[in-house]
Amino acid sequence: MPAPGTSALVVELPAAAKLLALAAEVEPGLVRAGLPPHVTALYPFLPAAHLTDAVDEAVRALARAQEPVEVRLAEVVTAPGFVAAAAPALQPLADAVCARWPEVPPYGGRFGPRPPVHLTIAMGGTDEQRATVAERAAAALPVTDRAETLHLVVLTEQGWQLRLSAPLGTLAQ
Repeated sequence: MPAPGTSALVVELPAAAKLLALAAEVEPGLVRAGLPPHVTALYPFLPAAHLTDAVDEAVRALARAQEPVEVRLAEVVTAPGFVAAAAPALQPLADAVCARWPEVPPYGGRFGPRPPVHLTIAMGGTDEQRATVAERAAAALPVTDRAETLHLVVLTEQGWQLRLSAPLGTLAQ
């Protein structure tokens, strides 16, 4: 579990709410509370104590340099303790974020330097619960949404809080 002061860069995909709802129907504890359906560009990001106006501006600049993109979730991915939907359309954004902050390895380096970008549907539970979630999610795919904003969120004692929202592709503005 992340500790307060942890931050992340995420892209919300509201259309994927139905996938999380399917997982919650199987077992509510499979769905992480506090954040809407999202794809993670970088987690953990910088500790909250290191988030400055300069970091905020760097996030905004990076977002401006990336174009909004249609995201099609069409493939269920499973791993031990985990059910997700692949989100390859957002890999270039995650790659740009990781290139900008190379000192911050995604997921602390647990999955290598370039883990596949995904929307987490369920974490934890039993093998049977995850298999049911994977089957139901696969039947509900594809899900399509438009990624338009990069969000910087910080975990506080009260839960995940939005620090900033940076629209994608506003370089010319």
